[in-house]
Amino acid sequence: MPIITVDNRKIHIQELNKGVRETVVLIHGMFSNLSIYYFNIAPILAQHYHVVMYDLKSHGMSERILDGYDLENMASDLLGLIDFLDLKKVHLVGYSFGGLIALKTALKYADRIDQLVIMEAPDPRDEETRGIIDQYSKEFLEHYVANFTDTTKVQMGKRQMEKNHRMYEFLFYETSIKADMIREKDFFTETDLTKINIPALLLYGDQSNCRPTGEWLEKELGQAKLELIPGDHNIPIQEPAQIAEAIVHFLSKSLSKSNTLTQNHG
Repeated sequence: MPIITVDNRKIHIQELNKGVRETVVLIHGMFSNLSIYYFNIAPILAQHYHVVMYDLKSHGMSERILDGYDLENMASDLLGLIDFLDLKKVHLVGYSFGGLIALKTALKYADRIDQLVIMEAPDPRDEETRGIIDQYSKEFLEHYVANFTDTTKVQMGKRQMEKNHRMYEFLFYETSIKADMIREKDFFTETDLTKINIPALLLYGDQSNCRPTGEWLEKELGQAKLELIPGDHNIPIQEPAQIAEAIVHFLSKSLSKSNTLTQNHG
C-alpha cells in the first residue's frame, strides 16, 4: 500500500513496470478509486509502459481533504505527483471527471504531457452530473449500485457498500466538492480547448449519455479521434480489455509517428 506525501498530503499510488521509458498516468473519476484500472486495464498497459495510478484526494486510501476539488487544484495535485515521481513527460488517461482533470492539466502544463486519452468525460453543464450531489442518500447509493451491477455484472459486497457510503457522506457533507463542481459548469464554454495541440483519443460508450460530449470534443480538439466502445458510461468495467488495447494501439501508433518525424528532421 504505497502512500507518498506530496505538498503535505498523503496520496495512495500504485506503479507497474517501473523503469520503462514511457509513463502512462491513469486518473479515475469522482466517487471511485484506482481499482477501476488496477485489475484489468493497468496490467495490459504495463506490458508496454510504466503505469502510475493514484487515488484522488478523499478517495480510496488517499488522505481526506476538505477543499480543492476544482479542476485548477486537481491539475495542480497531478503535477505535484508527476514532479514527485521525477517524470519529465507523461501520457494521461482520464475517466469521467478524471477526463476533465486530464484536459485541464494538458491546458495548464502542456509541456509535461505527451498524449491524452479521455474516457467518458461529461459536460460539466449537465444537470444530471451535478445533480447526483443534491440527491445523495444511502438509498440513492443502493439504487446507483443496483444499476451499476445491471450494466457491468459486477457485484458490490456489504462491507464495500458501507465503506463507499462513508466516503460519499464525507465528500458530500464535509468538503467543498459541491461548490467546486458547480463552479466548473462553464469549463467547456470558457476554455479554449483548441489550445490542446497534442494527439488525443476519445473513448465513449456507444449507448452513453455522454456520447454527444465526445462528438463535440472530437471537433473542438485539433488532433482528436473518437472511438466508440460497446456500452454506456461504465465502459472501463464493461469492456476493460478493449479499452486497454485501444489505448495501447493509440499510444504506440502516435509514438511511432513522432519518432519518424524526429528522424526525418534530425
